[in-house]
Amino acid sequence: MSPAALRNFGIFLVVLVLIDLYAYKGINTALANHSLTLRRIVRFLYWIISIGILGLMVWSVVSMQDPKVRRDHSYMFSLVALFLLFFLPKLVMVIFHGLDDLLHFGRWLWSKLLPGSVDAPGEGIDRLRFLSQLGLIVAAIPFTGVLYGVTKGRRNFNLARVPVRSGRLPAAFDGLKVVQISDMHLGSYGGDLSIVQNGVELINAESPDLIVFTGDLVNDYAEEAEPFIEVLRGLNARLGKFSILGNHDYSDYPKWESTTAKAANLERLKAIHAEMGFRLLLDEHEVIEQDGDRIGLLGVQNWGHRFQQYGDLARTLQGTEALPFRILLSHDPTHWSYQVMGTGVDLTLSGHTHGAQLGVKLGNSTYSPAQWVYKHWAGLYAEGEQQLYVNRGFGFIGFPGRVGMPPEITVLELRTA
Repeated sequence: MSPAALRNFGIFLVVLVLIDLYAYKGINTALANHSLTLRRIVRFLYWIISIGILGLMVWSVVSMQDPKVRRDHSYMFSLVALFLLFFLPKLVMVIFHGLDDLLHFGRWLWSKLLPGSVDAPGEGIDRLRFLSQLGLIVAAIPFTGVLYGVTKGRRNFNLARVPVRSGRLPAAFDGLKVVQISDMHLGSYGGDLSIVQNGVELINAESPDLIVFTGDLVNDYAEEAEPFIEVLRGLNARLGKFSILGNHDYSDYPKWESTTAKAANLERLKAIHAEMGFRLLLDEHEVIEQDGDRIGLLGVQNWGHRFQQYGDLARTLQGTEALPFRILLSHDPTHWSYQVMGTGVDLTLSGHTHGAQLGVKLGNSTYSPAQWVYKHWAGLYAEGEQQLYVNRGFGFIGFPGRVGMPPEITVLELRTA
């Protein structure tokens, strides 16, 4: 770790300790009227957990300094979840207890400026303690949300059924069922095959005509996908399974001992797609034929406005101009706005955003931090005769869970307009 990074990490730890101290002060204030035994138990549990998490963070950062140690994503993301589980409630306590202290200071200042308060002794303190008590209650909301997200939220798939209509779709393909999955991030699961197996069973139960995967099979390393080859080979589609690469699949984020090792990793990942039964499309296309009609299925390498731009769209489109209907697989939805619009591609299927793995549903609308970053972040969009669907993602990365934004399996039904 560089001196600057070490300094920043030290500052980060100091801030966490200060938050711990102030949050505990708020908890102690909220429990002031409870028994001494309860307060001692709370104090013991609070500091055992806080010191334990801080110690685990320090140990993890130190142990990962060895350049030969590959990142264990499942462990790292579990540590993130543990940190958020207890840190977010502390932030809530800091806010509410801060208001408590601020009002207490204001009342004290007022009493000094205008002595002879009419309030009975102790009345103001009792009123102000209510804020700390309320903070203790409200702190249960992020705790419950994080706990749900890492236990149930990441497992409960949303089977999104989406009709897509186009006047250009040949009659033979009316009713074609295309299942789209995206962003599996298999390294995030550790050794747990159960979530992926459940997803496979849900997909096969749909009896899809086509299965398409729109990138980010792994977080960094091809070996992350090895345990899942047999499970994903079990996916069945009448007209075949097709896939593309996402920004994480190129393994640009970790440090490699050599460019040769990095290239070998990518070649192994491409081979794994084939072993899973997927036809990996690398700036190329396949013609799908049915009852004398034809459509094009195109796959471009990753191209993102703020991410890697490996894709060659012109090469991908070459030879498809005469096809009446074209479906493009492109991992990053920003590609649609910057290059795909105006090409005549009928339907683009993307992923990448994960819907930020966090959403709040109000009425018929869902709101997510993803919409602050991406113009097209989830669902079906249309401009003229061109349409884009953004899948919310199968897996997870960073935070090992989903809150209000369940993992998605999209069932697209193509219909002639």
